[in-house]
Amino acid sequence: MGTCRGWAQPELLVLSVWLWVSSAGPTHPPGPALRVRLAGYPRKHNEGRVELFYNDEWGTICDDDFTLANAHVLCRHLGFVAATGWAHSAKYGKGVGRIWLDNVNCAGGEKSIRDCKHRGWGNSDCSHEEDAGVICKDERIPGFKDSNVIETEQSHVEEVRLRAVVAGAQRQLPVTEGIVEVRYKDSWAQICDEGWGSHNSRVVCGMLGFPAEKKVNRNFYKLFTERQQLNYRLHSVSCAGTEVHLSMCAFEFYRGNASAACGAGSPAVVSCAPGPQFATGSAHKKKQRQQQQQQQQQGQPRIRLKGGAKVGEGRVEVLKGSEWGTICDDRWNLLSASVVCRELGFGSAKEALTGARMGQGTGPIHMNEVQCLGTEKSLWSCPFKNITQEDCKHTEDVAVRCNIPYMGYETLIRLSGGRSRFEGRVEVAVGAGAGDQPRWGLVCSEGWGTLEAMVACRQLGLGFANHGLQIRLSGGRTPFEGRVEVKRGSKWGMVCSEGWTTKEAMVACRQLGLGYSLHAVTETWYWDASNVTEMVLSGVKCAGHEMSLSHCQHHGSSLNCRNTGTRFAAGVICSETASDLLLHAPLVQETAYIEDRPLHMLYCAAEENCLSSSARLANWPYGHRRLLRFSSQIHNNGRADFRPKAGRHSWVWHECHRHYHSMDIFTHYDILTPNGTKVAEGHKASFCLEDTECEEDVAKRYECANFGEQGITVGCWDLYRHDIDCQWIDITDVKPGNYILQVVINPNFEVAESDFTNNAMKCNCKYDGHRIWVHSCHIGDALSEEANKRFEQYPGQLNNQIS
Repeated sequence: MGTCRGWAQPELLVLSVWLWVSSAGPTHPPGPALRVRLAGYPRKHNEGRVELFYNDEWGTICDDDFTLANAHVLCRHLGFVAATGWAHSAKYGKGVGRIWLDNVNCAGGEKSIRDCKHRGWGNSDCSHEEDAGVICKDERIPGFKDSNVIETEQSHVEEVRLRAVVAGAQRQLPVTEGIVEVRYKDSWAQICDEGWGSHNSRVVCGMLGFPAEKKVNRNFYKLFTERQQLNYRLHSVSCAGTEVHLSMCAFEFYRGNASAACGAGSPAVVSCAPGPQFATGSAHKKKQRQQQQQQQQQGQPRIRLKGGAKVGEGRVEVLKGSEWGTICDDRWNLLSASVVCRELGFGSAKEALTGARMGQGTGPIHMNEVQCLGTEKSLWSCPFKNITQEDCKHTEDVAVRCNIPYMGYETLIRLSGGRSRFEGRVEVAVGAGAGDQPRWGLVCSEGWGTLEAMVACRQLGLGFANHGLQIRLSGGRTPFEGRVEVKRGSKWGMVCSEGWTTKEAMVACRQLGLGYSLHAVTETWYWDASNVTEMVLSGVKCAGHEMSLSHCQHHGSSLNCRNTGTRFAAGVICSETASDLLLHAPLVQETAYIEDRPLHMLYCAAEENCLSSSARLANWPYGHRRLLRFSSQIHNNGRADFRPKAGRHSWVWHECHRHYHSMDIFTHYDILTPNGTKVAEGHKASFCLEDTECEEDVAKRYECANFGEQGITVGCWDLYRHDIDCQWIDITDVKPGNYILQVVINPNFEVAESDFTNNAMKCNCKYDGHRIWVHSCHIGDALSEEANKRFEQYPGQLNNQIS
C-alpha cells in the first residue's frame, strides 16, 4: 500500500527565482538579492499569489492600487516576458506572515519591485484577504538562466471531474453524479472515500457549478468499482464545506504504487443537486414547480446579477425595502461571493471582483464590509455594515464569477470566415444526438438582430455581441457572384470599394460560405463553392438571456427561409466588453414643464417627425402645439464606449437642423395610461452623440463639431437640454388625467449593451389640462415587483380621468 508523506500545504508549491538588483534609489534599503515566488491554489505554473522574501521572512503584497504595470515588473523578475493580468482579493488563497508592500506604484519599466514607489516595507493597513496575484504570459525571457520549475511530484490539485457510470447519465449533461476524479499527469485518478463526508461533497459540487450535494447510493458504485482497475491519488480528504476548491482542503497523497491503496474503502462518489437553470427532464419540471411555489411564499428574490456577459457572473445587486442597490467592496472575498453564487443556484465562486469590474450600478449602496462564513443560505444572513454616502461610491461595486455546470453548448456553434476568432458567419451543429456526427449548417438571417447575436456570443464564450450581421449578394448572374451587401439593424447597405482587394474579397467569400475569391473587383465577383452551404436553422428569435440559440424560438425542423442558400447568412462580431446606457431619472423630474410653441417655429421639428400625426391637419403657420419638455442626461456606465452602429459614411445630413444623424431612433418618448395604453409618443434621433461631461479623471473622446466622431465614453454622459428641438412629447391631443411618462434608450437594440433592462425610465404624471406634475421618476428595474405594481396604480382610482 502507498504511504502518506505529508500534508498538502499551499506553501509547498512555489515558483522561486533569484535576481540580483541594484540598491540604488530612495524607495528601498540596500540589501541582498530580492527573492520572489508564486504560490497558492488553484493555479498554473505561470500564475499565483505573489510572495517576497525580505528581512529573512516571506510575505505578500496588498492589492490596493495594484496595476498591470506592477504585474509586468513582477513577471519579468520571475523570468516571463510580460504579464497578461493580475488578481486581487486573495484569488489564489490567503498568505501567511507579513504583508510586505502596500500601495505599490510601478511605471512598468523597473527591473525589480523594489524600485517602485510604495508605502515602505512592512507598512500596510491590509489583511491577507487582499493578497495580490499575477498571471504571467507563458513565454520565458530568452537567455533567462534561473529555472522556474514546479516540484516534479506535484503536490496540488487543479482539475476535478465527476465520471458518470450509469448508462443514461454518461450522455446527459450536466453530469450530476459519479466517481470523483482528479487530474494526475496525463490521466485521471480517484480519491479514497475513507472519512469522506458531506462537507467534501459540498466542495466538489460547488467547484462543478452545483449549489448543493445530495445523498448517493454508494452500494451500487461499490459493486461497479470492484470490477475496475483503479488508480488512487488522494486520501484523508477533510473539508470544512466552505472552501471554493478541493485543493484548499486538508488531504494526503498516495505515493508509489497507488493501485494497491485504499484497501478498506472505495472511490469517493458524489451526487449534486443542480440549480433550476441547469436541471433537466422531469427533475427540471419538479425543480421549477418547487421554485415557483417558493417564490410565491417568499416573494421576489432579494439578490440578482447584472451586467455579466456569461451566465453566473455579474454585478451583485440586493433588494432592500423596495429598492435595488449595490454592495461596496470593502472586505469582499470568496466566502461572501460563494454565498451569493449558491443562493442564485450556481456553485461556489471562482472570483470575487471589486472596483466595479462588471460596470457601475445606480441607486443606493445597501451593504458594506460583508463578512460571510460561507455556510449562510442568504447574503442577508451575513454580518455587514450599513453605509453612508461618504463611505463608498459606485466605482467600488462588487461582482462575482460563479462556477456553473458544463453543458457543452459551445461545441454546437462556431464562427467561420472572420478576421479573428471574435467574428464571422454563424454555423450551428444539428443532429448530434445518440452518438451521431453533427451536421454543420448556416443560420437564416431573416429577423437576425442584436439579441440573437448576444446569445450566439454567449454560447461561444466570447462575451457580448458588438454587431449582429447579415450578409448577402445581389445583382449577380448566379448565386456565386454579385454586389456585397451587409445588414445592420433594419437596413441593408453596400460596402465601399475604396481599398477593396482580393484579401477583402476572400473574407467576404468565407463569410458567405462560397469558397475562395477568384477575382476582386468593385462590381462583379466570382467564387468557387465551399463545404458548408446548407441552411439548417431559421426563424431564430431570442429574448437575449438564453444560454444557447437552441433555447430561443425557432422553426425547428420546419425550415422557413425565403433564401435558403448562402445569400442570406447570419453573422456576428463579438466583444469582451459592452456599453451600458441609462438615463439620469432625477433630471427628467426636475426639468419637466409644458410649453405652447407656435407652429411657425416647428417646421424643422415637423420635418423630423417630432410632432403627433394631428399636426399635419393644423392650420400652418397659425396656432400652436402643446409640448411636454424635459432634459435627458444619458450616462454610459458600462465597460466599453457606446458607438453608433452606422459608420460616418452612412450618417444622414439634415439640412433644416444642420446636423448628422448617426442613429435614426436613439430614444422613444411615450405617455401611457396606467394600464399601458399609449396616448402620445415621440422619438429622438441621435442629433449628436457626444461627451458633454465626464467623471473626474475621464477624458472626453467624442465631439460632433466638424463632422467629428460620435459616441459616449465610459464614465461620461450626453446631455440633451430641454430647450432643443424634438426634446419633447407632443401632448396637444392628450386629455387631463394621470399618466406614466416613459423614456426608452436604444429602443430597437441597434447597439449591443451589457444590460438592456435598465434602458427604460418611468415617471408618474398628473396633467390637469394646464399644468403637469412629474414625480417618482426611476429606472425601470430599480424597484421591486411590488413597488412597480403600486407605481402603476393610483390608490382608489378606477380610471385615469380627473373630474
